[in-house]
Amino acid sequence: MRLTFHGAAGEVTGSCFEVDTGEIRFLVDCGMFQGGAAAEAKNRSFAFDARDIAFVLLTHAHIDHSGLIPRLVAQGFRGAVYATAATCDLAEVMLPDSGHLQEKEAEWEGGTPIYTQAQARASLTHFLPVEYDADVRPHESVRCRFRDAGHILGSSIVEVFLPGRKLVFSGDLGQPGRPIVNDPTPVAEADVLVVESTYGNREHKTLAQSMDELAYALNDTLRSRKGNVIIPAFAVGRTQEVLYLIAQLCREGRVPAHDLYVDSPMALAATKVTAKYSGWRPQADGGPRIRFTEDLADSIKINSVRSGAVIISASGMCEGGRIKHHLRHNIARPECALVFVGFQAAGTLGRRIVDGAPSVRLFGEEHEVKARVFTIGGLSAHADRAALLGWLAGFRKPPQRTWVVHGEPLSAHALRDAIAARFGWHAAVPMPHQASEL
Repeated sequence: MRLTFHGAAGEVTGSCFEVDTGEIRFLVDCGMFQGGAAAEAKNRSFAFDARDIAFVLLTHAHIDHSGLIPRLVAQGFRGAVYATAATCDLAEVMLPDSGHLQEKEAEWEGGTPIYTQAQARASLTHFLPVEYDADVRPHESVRCRFRDAGHILGSSIVEVFLPGRKLVFSGDLGQPGRPIVNDPTPVAEADVLVVESTYGNREHKTLAQSMDELAYALNDTLRSRKGNVIIPAFAVGRTQEVLYLIAQLCREGRVPAHDLYVDSPMALAATKVTAKYSGWRPQADGGPRIRFTEDLADSIKINSVRSGAVIISASGMCEGGRIKHHLRHNIARPECALVFVGFQAAGTLGRRIVDGAPSVRLFGEEHEVKARVFTIGGLSAHADRAALLGWLAGFRKPPQRTWVVHGEPLSAHALRDAIAARFGWHAAVPMPHQASEL
């Protein structure tokens, strides 16, 4: 029996773990790598034959976990993709949109897309919805359970029961005490544990502190400087939470009423899915004047708004989509602000801005970064170091093997060391494509 780490090993994106039982081979996640030319190359070839994979267990819908499923299908995968019902609904929104972005990027750069919209839609026929906490039998020798990970809507911790072994894959764990989503479900035991470490070397500020920071950024820009606030945000999860929090600040009178544009068709669709499963809906009473823009003409009109607006758009790491147009029109304006509310992976445009790049290239042109840059890390949907250790404390006995994944090297090694210091467990950070005999 072998576990191989094809992605998210020493980095955050590209989650993909292969389990070979000797009888069958299956994947937990099949995510896209993000961040520059090196990521692009890794997205174009699998280290395995897609036709040999029996099924996929998908922890959640974010593209760095689901984004290569269309390519897997296009290369011959014929099995089922098991995921929660909410994840299946979100994948219907996200994967065709990803295919559209691949086509546009290929058109811009004169290459070929990693996959097309049509291939993304074709892959959706492979998705099978499952319920939280129910026993699922993807194969006669495999039983699994999906537990609520509290990261985004539908996100899961996956428990896999094999003959003589129990494997637990944390997926992306959420920070406890957040709006809209539940806290991560405790898990009591595992023989082999694979745990994420995105923020394994730091603690988030409290939600109250993050609300204060967000209020300051909005007031400083909208009231004092008379500019616009640009918020790059993942269309799924992060956009809905930011809407919730800004509306709360408005209702409390802590920030002025303003026009809030959500410029992402995918965010609108994701907001509808969120309402379907959680009951939450963005409210306008006493809050900002929320406007969802769907067609391109409405998106272009936003470019003429020179002050008093908050613009939320995807992608969250500024790697593609409409956010790049809003950056082009606002990034060189000192009265404006760029507010980052999520993790920015190494090599991405968002990371370069956060790291203080004096200028960035957008659509073939260099633009100076004169807008104020705010990073509000406490709004992350990922558990911080304390929350990760708190979740790990729920195990009644040490796993035989603990693998620390989905973190840049500093974060992953810091969490590994913290696990050893606090629990005395043996933990390791895998190398890309490293295989471990179970």
